[in-house]
Amino acid sequence: MKKKFNILLATIVTIGVVFGLVGVVLVSQAKSEEPMARKIIVFKSGINEPVKEALIKEFGGEKIKDLGLVNAKAVRLTSKAEKALARHPNVLRIDDDVMVEALIKGGISAKSAKPTPIQPAQVLPWGVDRIDAELVWSLNTADPIKVGIIDTGISNTHPDLLDNIKGGVNTINSRKSWNDDNGHGSHVAGIVAGLDNTIGVIGVGPAADLYAIKVLDRNGSGYLSDVIEGIQWAIANNMQVVNMSLGTTSNITSFHDAVTVAKNAGIVVVAAAGNSGSSADGSSTVIYPAAYPETIAVSATDSTDTIASWSSRGPEVDLAAPGVDIYSTYKGTGYATLSGTSMAAPHVTGSAALVLNTPTDTAVDPDPLSGACIAVYDVNCNGKWDPDEVQTKLQATAKDLGATGFDTLYGWGLVNAYAATQ
Repeated sequence: MKKKFNILLATIVTIGVVFGLVGVVLVSQAKSEEPMARKIIVFKSGINEPVKEALIKEFGGEKIKDLGLVNAKAVRLTSKAEKALARHPNVLRIDDDVMVEALIKGGISAKSAKPTPIQPAQVLPWGVDRIDAELVWSLNTADPIKVGIIDTGISNTHPDLLDNIKGGVNTINSRKSWNDDNGHGSHVAGIVAGLDNTIGVIGVGPAADLYAIKVLDRNGSGYLSDVIEGIQWAIANNMQVVNMSLGTTSNITSFHDAVTVAKNAGIVVVAAAGNSGSSADGSSTVIYPAAYPETIAVSATDSTDTIASWSSRGPEVDLAAPGVDIYSTYKGTGYATLSGTSMAAPHVTGSAALVLNTPTDTAVDPDPLSGACIAVYDVNCNGKWDPDEVQTKLQATAKDLGATGFDTLYGWGLVNAYAATQ
């Protein structure tokens, strides 16, 4: 009996040791597994979808989403797989799927951002007043110009926005709503097109059609791939102007390509310059996408028409606009006072919408023999506003600030909606 017991005990111990060793091996393997990072694989032209999908699987990648706009796919890859895949003849390059942030400065002021039982009486925000937008409204309220707010979404319950919201998308999760769970996007939307309805605030173009393109989460941040998908949606849904009060310090080629396609599709792309202030060596602090030449980059000014100390600056700045202590709509049914180039950009976006809703200056040469077209801004004489023409009109009619003419603080000056629509 004792002998049998000893044999049984030895067997149990042996099994325990074996399982213990297996456990050590499994833990060791788990620890040695290389982590995956989000990347954007850009394929060479002519590669079909099944081949792209097969390549991702072959290298152990996990697809996140398609980015047809830039002939790419957002994926998760190990570093080893990325290096190997980058050498494949079907792959053009692999970009980092970087984080993009909302460009707010200093948080929310004491003015309530919470829902109120009774909506406050309508006021004319100082920024809208400063750019003379109210002088345009008797003839032009930007209806029905389509404006895409590429941001944290827009509140789907706010009485000062709802009638102007015509649709939207959530590129973070297509199964979820585009409703704003942060507040930033709703604030931007109110500056562009807060309703003229006796409550709260009124926007630069108070009857523009708003579209919520939710690419940033409740923390005001998101992945570049979601932003690119948002741009893709804006093109597919015929936006005429988009506002991008967001950015990154990383210059990613896929981002630049997406912005370029949007502009070439006829969309006016307005972007916040950033809140990085001035650099010690005087170099540019403008972030992306505002630093791309295809955008209208906007710096922020205060109520004295002075650039905010924290506003980014550089040769990429095209225009300046109010961006300090801006009162506007917020998430839910609330209001908030915020600062940032995020708040400056939508003043220009609203102004662009007003310009797009005015006739071009195209005319025919009175000499019947020449048949020539005469125009200052409609340079290609096609009878419509192209993105470069809108930008030229906004810059030519801006209020010059700082050094005479163009400078790296204010660009061509403080946007003036009234002058731009005359």
